[in-house]
Amino acid sequence: MIRMSSSVVLGFDLSTQSLSVLILSGQAELGKKWETEREYSINYDTDLPEYKTKGGVLRAGDGTVTSPTIMWVEALDIVLTRMKEDGFDFSRVVAISVSGQQHGSVYWKKGSESLLSKLDSSSSLRSQLKDTFSREQSPVWMDSSTHHICQEIEELMGGSQKVSSLTGSCCFERFTIHQIAKIFREDKQAIENTERISLVSSFLTSLFASRYAPIDPADGSGMNAMNIVTKKWIPEILEYATPGIDLGSLLGDIRESYETVDNVSEYMQARYNFSPSCLVIVGSGDNPCTMAGLKLHIGDMAVSLGTSDTLFGPIESVVPSQNVGSMMCSPLVPNQFMGMVCMKNGSFTRQEIRDKFAYGDWKTFSEILSKTQPGNDGKIGFYFLEREIVPFVKGFHYFSVDKEVQESDWSPEAHVRGVVESQFLLIYLHSRTLGFNLKGILATGGGSKNEEILKVLSNVFGVPVMVGEVAKSAALGSAYRALHGYYCHREQTLVPFSTVVGDLEFTRKIEPDHEAHKVYLGMLDRYSHLLQEIVEK
Repeated sequence: MIRMSSSVVLGFDLSTQSLSVLILSGQAELGKKWETEREYSINYDTDLPEYKTKGGVLRAGDGTVTSPTIMWVEALDIVLTRMKEDGFDFSRVVAISVSGQQHGSVYWKKGSESLLSKLDSSSSLRSQLKDTFSREQSPVWMDSSTHHICQEIEELMGGSQKVSSLTGSCCFERFTIHQIAKIFREDKQAIENTERISLVSSFLTSLFASRYAPIDPADGSGMNAMNIVTKKWIPEILEYATPGIDLGSLLGDIRESYETVDNVSEYMQARYNFSPSCLVIVGSGDNPCTMAGLKLHIGDMAVSLGTSDTLFGPIESVVPSQNVGSMMCSPLVPNQFMGMVCMKNGSFTRQEIRDKFAYGDWKTFSEILSKTQPGNDGKIGFYFLEREIVPFVKGFHYFSVDKEVQESDWSPEAHVRGVVESQFLLIYLHSRTLGFNLKGILATGGGSKNEEILKVLSNVFGVPVMVGEVAKSAALGSAYRALHGYYCHREQTLVPFSTVVGDLEFTRKIEPDHEAHKVYLGMLDRYSHLLQEIVEK
């Protein structure tokens, strides 16, 4: 039995494999610290096996990857019912917001909003909404079946740099507009029978408001359809995607991330005892919500050292590049942006070098790093075990001075230091391209447990590296955003996000060796030149 008296916000995260909700509780005074009270999670594969998903998705042989839309609806039924059965007091909830896997889309049949507004509280959402989607399957971010459409849009708009300058990213197969265009070409009738196209975040938000929820600029940035400066749909791209159909009206309005959609629906009030005053805040994507969950502000950047390495964080001005990552509108500050780059060759590649040159032991790997010198005696290696995203290359290359040599020409120690330095020099170059002006880095993921690896990261960038692991960071970010939206609504003004949630939190801090940083700065031009040689080959 859950017994509490403080106010609560709920942060939902509809991710690829699960639906999670994080309960954040605290006192309503602005500036007071709110604490995580509990979380619930539904795994689609195990809790809803009848949909036959693997990893939450269904795959076709042509690169098409989807999830059953009604499965997401049923997951919400289940998680809310479990909370109710546990005695959770929904009347304490003052605000709700949502994080949704970016790029995915949901297709509502004509007449669906009318049905949403008349839901019967004695019946589940699934039973009432099972026939409301013009497409039963929702395309998700893992889909790679739209390459030809990406090429056509880039040609239409005058090249990848033009698309990137307008939308924040060059055309990626997973981005929403390409999925819409593909469906229009394969199943035009479905689009003609569609009343609203939601992103995953606005879809789940709609279930709480019982009306179509708007798309926010941060999630809208992952569509290749929105101008990231004006935050308006781009008419030429929309017309290309669904010629003869007003796609802008199907996508609906774009609203700021902190705004209120509505009060929670009468259905939710009657079925679960939500308070009529509970606010539903505009939803956003999982990547923007993760930034919110980590409390990143200007000058901060997160580097997630996982199977892949990902850098992301807030920046003040947009610097779109056709070659490096994505730019998105910030979900926290209306006139700021978020830069993000993912590199496939992260911990998995470091582990490959560990197994080959450090006896498969991270302790030995760390000892080698601690005993070797920054700069690796002039040796520069490139370790692309998997085909990298940027640069689009694969393979291992080794250079002593400016001459390419064989793997066997280097000692095991040189390879251990070489892989870490090379990966972090690449991250450094990407961060400069995106316009980061750093004061500090928050390191997360499995690699952040290795002190010697983090020392190299700190020395390459010349800034402190903080270590912190935030569980369920996307759900936490949506809870923080619910809290932010609640205060903005209450005060009838834009309250700074930092005033609501405070500053970045960490468990330990590593300071840079500035002499080592000078060594790495001196390597950058040569590193860039050698990398370009590899790309041109």
